Amino acid sequence: MLTRRAFICQIATLAALGIGCGRGRNQGNPPSPSPVVTIYKSPTCGCCAMWIDTLRAQGFRTVVHDDEAMDVIKDRLGVPRALHSCHTAEIENYVVEGHVPAEDLSRLLSERPEVTGLAAPGMPRSSPGMAVPGAPVEPYEVVAFRRDGWTQLYARH
Repeated sequence: MLTRRAFICQIATLAALGIGCGRGRNQGNPPSPSPVVTIYKSPTCGCCAMWIDTLRAQGFRTVVHDDEAMDVIKDRLGVPRALHSCHTAEIENYVVEGHVPAEDLSRLLSERPEVTGLAAPGMPRSSPGMAVPGAPVEPYEVVAFRRDGWTQLYARH
């Protein structure tokens, strides 16, 4: 026979797991898949691999292409030369240049601004994939850009 205390504990556990109620269950809609980020990088770039790891840790699916002709890819995708960094990516209809944080990609997909994409110009030392544990944090900016060279501040980190 169950004691009152054991019964309450079991009910609380089931409620926390979402069993027996609508919460926590898929209400007939398939879960939306996480966005796919297609990444172009040099085969020897270590910081690019670390950036990719940060995206995966945030739930993004990735497809990685090693390529030596990065300038050709950047030009084809409309990345202004002043914004070039070490890797270039595509996510849905946007271009991502450099070490842009996953949170900025999520915001981009949520807000859907009329831009070509986002860039973290250069190689910001404190950005995802570049940060070294224990090193001082250095502020950096992410900009929105268009093919014609227009840029605007998108985020400060």
